[in-house]
Amino acid sequence: MKNHILIVDDLHPAFMEQAQALGYTIDYQPDMKLEGAAEIINNYDGLVIRSKFQVDKAFLDLATNLRFICRAGAGMDNIDEDYAISKGLILINAPEGNRDAVGEHAMGMLLSLMNNLNRADAEVRDGKWLREESRGYELKGRTVGIIGYGNMGQAFAKRLSGFDVEVIAFDKYKTGFSDRYAREVSMEQIVKHSDVLSLHVPLTRETNRMVDDEYFFHFRKPIFFLNLARGKVVKTQAVLNAIKQGKVLGAGLDVLEVEKFPALAEQPWFDELRANGKVLLSPHVGGWTFESYRKISEVMAQKLGEIGLA
Repeated sequence: MKNHILIVDDLHPAFMEQAQALGYTIDYQPDMKLEGAAEIINNYDGLVIRSKFQVDKAFLDLATNLRFICRAGAGMDNIDEDYAISKGLILINAPEGNRDAVGEHAMGMLLSLMNNLNRADAEVRDGKWLREESRGYELKGRTVGIIGYGNMGQAFAKRLSGFDVEVIAFDKYKTGFSDRYAREVSMEQIVKHSDVLSLHVPLTRETNRMVDDEYFFHFRKPIFFLNLARGKVVKTQAVLNAIKQGKVLGAGLDVLEVEKFPALAEQPWFDELRANGKVLLSPHVGGWTFESYRKISEVMAQKLGEIGLA
């Protein structure tokens, strides 16, 4: 079906409107499951997905007429990128659409952690007035280390610029990226100087379970730790261990290595995680705001138009 796009996830209408203006026909099936999509994908030359299912080798082999895949978000870890590219498919994502949301969410998590806001709020509601126990830390004068300086890392660094902090960044895959918001450094300098560590890396074979007990061991100072990247980059038990050892003063986790219930509640570390007052949790919504919902669609449509496949 020439210029037909199958959309299998909830998507802002802005994408459909702009894609239709480019000459595409849209089949919007936000409730479609993997099995249903597999049965009909050979009829389409475009697929739009968020995180519903894995677009793996078996699925791609069924997509005999597919020319492109749009991922409504930043990461591409639910798509077999290498195999898709080997089949000549064009892959489009939209990190520009939710980078502002991630940067702001990271900022909010950090300030809440450093000032014990969630815990103090719960205590006051419970009739407790614990001023000394709720005393916080100031961000000014500290060093914030960022791992991964792409769209998300840059957005966080930009939001830190008004807090009189030094922002240092390490990115294994690029160099020469120092700018007005962050200074490029080695990983050795990250572990030596950081008071705060924030992860903004994709999930790859290399980063899978990258943050473990040994990873935290190398940091010279106690740190506040943020993960708004992908849950499987971090071993949750290692974070809890580092908190007990005083290596981590507080952790903001928007993502976890296992997400959604009931699977999350079945993890051996979950009870310890939810009982830990030094951990701040959110349900993988760092990049998911009312504004990013629209911007992601607009960015994907713009990139689709620039490719000019219609």
